[in-house]
Amino acid sequence: MPSSPQHPARAPRNVSSADTEDLARYQEKFRRRLPESLDELHGPAYGVLELPLHMAWSGMTSYDLDKPRQRMGLYRTVLHEGLHDDLPRYLNRDLLLDLWPVLRTLVGRTVRTVWEDAFPQLASRTRAAA
Repeated sequence: MPSSPQHPARAPRNVSSADTEDLARYQEKFRRRLPESLDELHGPAYGVLELPLHMAWSGMTSYDLDKPRQRMGLYRTVLHEGLHDDLPRYLNRDLLLDLWPVLRTLVGRTVRTVWEDAFPQLASRTRAAA
């Protein structure tokens, strides 16, 4: 499982123990949602997707995967708001790998850290793109 001892939670420097505990809980929230493997992500690679309100509660609900900005917005939304069962349905492994070097700059630090710690191939994509 991605929350194994091999992937300890990173904590920023100069924070109180209460802040560290809050950060650890926040990281665990995203860690619990992760798939076992990126191979489980078999969502569509093209076409229009309609997100349910529990993910798209604050904005667009319809995304055209053939439009780069909408595709990036969809992935950002699903990574932040999607639940465990949503990730395989809405994310596509190959698209995630292709988008990651830019997408990682658009998601929050916690989401980025959790995903890259669990799936080293994402971090390696970033280094390869640099």
